[in-house]
Amino acid sequence: MTIRGLNHITLATTDLPRAIAFYTDALGLTLEHEWAQGAYLSAGNLWLCLSVEGHVSDVTDYTHVAFDVAADDFALTCTRLTKHGAKSWKTNRSEGDSFYFTDPDGHKLELHVGDLASRLAHISKQTVKGSQSCGL
Repeated sequence: MTIRGLNHITLATTDLPRAIAFYTDALGLTLEHEWAQGAYLSAGNLWLCLSVEGHVSDVTDYTHVAFDVAADDFALTCTRLTKHGAKSWKTNRSEGDSFYFTDPDGHKLELHVGDLASRLAHISKQTVKGSQSCGL
């Protein structure tokens, strides 16, 4: 048995209408189905579930979800996110354009231009042995 890829992402929310508005209006995801305690949204092959919870955990480490965006759409999408209240949580230090932001529930997210091939090419150029990481 082999993992074929990422199946879906589930994020907790304390306010479903607010979360749906953020993910559809600011990020451009498509609302597929909504019910009292959650919603399914999509973007390409990504399936995102929003689940209503009484509280959302505060994660203080580097754990986050990164969304892929075309280079031509990066600046406009960053502007749209900021207009919808997205707050920056980290400055980009890796290859490729990235905007690290939080959603209204404080989930750490990233908008990234690039792919695994560009990240591997960048890492292979590093000359100091042991300095390779996930591109932080």
